[in-house]
Amino acid sequence: MTDLNPVERFIYKTLVYTWPLYFIGALYVVGPVLAWMLGGLAVLVLFLGDAIRDDMRAAGPIPPVVWMWIIGMAVMLIALWVGHLNWDMGLKQTIKSSIGWAKGWALMALFPLAGAVLPIRRSVLIRGQCVIGLGTLILAPILLAAPHIGLPEKIFTSPLKAVGGPGPEYFSVYFFTWDPSSWTPRWQFYAPWSPFAAMLGLMMVLFAMEEDNTRWRRIGIAAGMLMILASKSRMGLVGLVACTIGPRMMPLLLRGWAWQVVAGLTASMAMLGATMAAAALDAVATFKGARADSTRVRETLQRIAWERWKNDAVWFGHGRVAPGSHAVEYMPIGSHHTWYGLLFVKGVVGLLALLVPFVWQLAIAMKDATLGPRGRLPMGFMMTLTLLSFGENVEIEAYLLWPGLMLLGIHAREVRSAPAL
Repeated sequence: MTDLNPVERFIYKTLVYTWPLYFIGALYVVGPVLAWMLGGLAVLVLFLGDAIRDDMRAAGPIPPVVWMWIIGMAVMLIALWVGHLNWDMGLKQTIKSSIGWAKGWALMALFPLAGAVLPIRRSVLIRGQCVIGLGTLILAPILLAAPHIGLPEKIFTSPLKAVGGPGPEYFSVYFFTWDPSSWTPRWQFYAPWSPFAAMLGLMMVLFAMEEDNTRWRRIGIAAGMLMILASKSRMGLVGLVACTIGPRMMPLLLRGWAWQVVAGLTASMAMLGATMAAAALDAVATFKGARADSTRVRETLQRIAWERWKNDAVWFGHGRVAPGSHAVEYMPIGSHHTWYGLLFVKGVVGLLALLVPFVWQLAIAMKDATLGPRGRLPMGFMMTLTLLSFGENVEIEAYLLWPGLMLLGIHAREVRSAPAL
């Protein structure tokens, strides 16, 4: 990390200071500011062309898939405006929600844009994630011991919450939290809640697996696995297996013997199919039963969001999330699931605005992972994002997912420059 250009140095230092920024409750502020700074710089670099210094020149034009992210997130803003207009929410609420878009959905386009245009190497992001992992391992002893030595859950809430956000938890600093269903401690590290910390840990593992330096690779993997296990997230455990192994299995699609094995397994399903189906159903029931209250709330939220979308606002949705009742523990309708949430808040238009670039990016990553190792990391991240979208609202978490989002732009640039490896 000694031959960095100014953009890479800025990005690397931002990653290195993740834990200090968390300790002052600034991560939610830094993410959007970083996105708009880098997005604006990308546009400036494209505009200046050869007039800019050599090590800052654009790595190339904007790839088509990144254009689709930009168009999709712009459509998301239009859907927001139409939804607010349809439900007579007024100018003040529309401005407030537009600012929320600028801190959420806009980041899904700005970070890929920065990665595709600015001269950023993926190795900078990989090492940066491992450095975050080192900080995590250093702090782990006191974090893990906190509930056993009488330390409080929350240390403080930063005054930066005055800038506005989804909730005070985005600006709060925690040692740990108590799980209300089992009254056991869970750890969320630098995330606002534990399940999201597990997915950040999974992202760290995926990045660390691509690190060339053995010592840093071990640090990143160990820290990521600690985050997954200490968060006690079911989704994180599933992702640890699926998102690490899946991309590395993709080259088998080009091997004839692999298809023969699949054909043999398919034929054996005639005898074992019923038993395996029953085992799968039991596994799903066990998975849901591990946190039955959480599963019940999520399923109820999804059912309410679906019914209200279908009956009230098919095309442009309700404009924003709605307060939930006691039946869903007062969780907002339209939360805890990206796709149901989009239908409820922004309707079919909003759903397609995310689905089209999402599927396109996933297809690029899967194809490249099949052809060579270059696609493994972006495919693993897209699989992580897919898992996350079924349990969280990804737009309000983009401020911490930005290394992966930037990687998608870098990968799109790499694929355009060299279509196959």
